[in-house]
Amino acid sequence: MNKVVRTSLIFPLAPALLLASQAAIAQETPRAEKHYIGLLATTYNHRTIGENTQETAWGTGGTLVVGGHITDLFHAELRAGGGFKDAEVPNSDLTLSVDYYASWYMGLHYPITDYANLYGQFGFSYIHGEGEISDPANDRNKPYLDLEGEFPDSGFSVSWIAGLDFEVLDDTFLVFEGGKLFEDTGTDVNTFQFSGGVRYEF
Repeated sequence: MNKVVRTSLIFPLAPALLLASQAAIAQETPRAEKHYIGLLATTYNHRTIGENTQETAWGTGGTLVVGGHITDLFHAELRAGGGFKDAEVPNSDLTLSVDYYASWYMGLHYPITDYANLYGQFGFSYIHGEGEISDPANDRNKPYLDLEGEFPDSGFSVSWIAGLDFEVLDDTFLVFEGGKLFEDTGTDVNTFQFSGGVRYEF
């Protein structure tokens, strides 16, 4: 009698157990097999602008991120971005624009909870922009004359980023990060990037 009861319970439960085991396997897809895409809103903080003035200015833009996980902890990615609003340098008639840039990074991400990761990455960027002075004859613009024209003078630069992400939906993350985009060896301007947005893994 007990065998009959057990058999009658097992047969109806078998499909449910099979579906549950398949769902568990699907959820355990190794991160090393996943790729990701992200869209970020970015601000550019230009520092140490001008000879003996060391001014700071802010611009805004956007960044597209495409990458993949090499292992459960390491990743590689490509980024492309550009500016929406130019940076206006205080006490001058100089504006700095980041027309477009492309970056390549290798990085390490470390889980701090089941839904959040810290990450850092290091790489290289190519940047194209422009410095424009509307009134170059004005004395207040003398410290910035070297910045007029192509900006930065050195288009290739070392870049780095540190960030934090939170999984808010399955495979969908909120991202917050900051780091250095480039240093112009010609004019000594340092430009940092601060971004926030979303990333989806697939």
